[in-house]
Amino acid sequence: MCLLLMLARENRNLYLDKRTIARGEVVMKIDTTVTKLTDRQQEHLAHMEEFKKASTSESKIKRMQRANRMMSGSYEDVYEYRVERYLNNILNYSYFGVWDVILFMFIGMAFFKLGIITGNASVKLYAFICTLGLSLGLLITYYDMQPMIDAKFNSFEYTKQASLSFFELGRTFRSLGFFGLLLLMYKSGIFQWFFRLMKPVGQMAFTNYLTQSIVSAVIFYGIGFGLYGKLERYEVYMIMLCIWLVQIIWSHLWLRFFQYGPFEWIWRQLTYWKKLPLRKKNHP
Repeated sequence: MCLLLMLARENRNLYLDKRTIARGEVVMKIDTTVTKLTDRQQEHLAHMEEFKKASTSESKIKRMQRANRMMSGSYEDVYEYRVERYLNNILNYSYFGVWDVILFMFIGMAFFKLGIITGNASVKLYAFICTLGLSLGLLITYYDMQPMIDAKFNSFEYTKQASLSFFELGRTFRSLGFFGLLLLMYKSGIFQWFFRLMKPVGQMAFTNYLTQSIVSAVIFYGIGFGLYGKLERYEVYMIMLCIWLVQIIWSHLWLRFFQYGPFEWIWRQLTYWKKLPLRKKNHP
């Protein structure tokens, strides 16, 4: 039901945009030298032209330039821009993505109850989930993305060409496929070194998430080195790999002496509202 509701929501949005274009194009055909446009017709035309203009490369470049300027500016600039983006995302997700969240929560709950997410299912089942998920997910995504590629990533032209949107369907199958692949790696025994390497990182997920955000803010925002929008893609990947390497090493070192990551420890104390020991007993 959640998947169907999510698909219905994304296709409703697609067809609302199609309606905006259709109404505007109808008004464009009116000979204004003979017929004066009504207020409603002027609104329809303005909405279509606004949508069309926002989809052009020039408009995208202007938005990118503003993002670069704000993110490379003062703390006030960064704060204003990030809050604006955050609130827009929250409003959009509250309106659009609630079924997406519930969908994956239900899948996770079901997989936990059946022992699938804990690695207790058979290798055949994981192979089936991986094969079905990736093959269907990538195939659906290819056909879903093809109109956008044909439109050269112009949202206005894409909306005119697309018949249906299957983003959520493709995303769900792809997620299941990668989940199956990860569990196949675990069940094979060949990648135990990888899981041992990443286990402390997962135990300190909250701390690593926050410190990664803090370090990235210092590197990219104007309050630090201001490298936002100034690096090539490969340079961003190099920074990412360096951050990961440091976090893997420090997670292993930290958990030799302490039971939890620092932010996990703080969060647990706030949750249970009592002081909890941080150091391991054999490391006073």
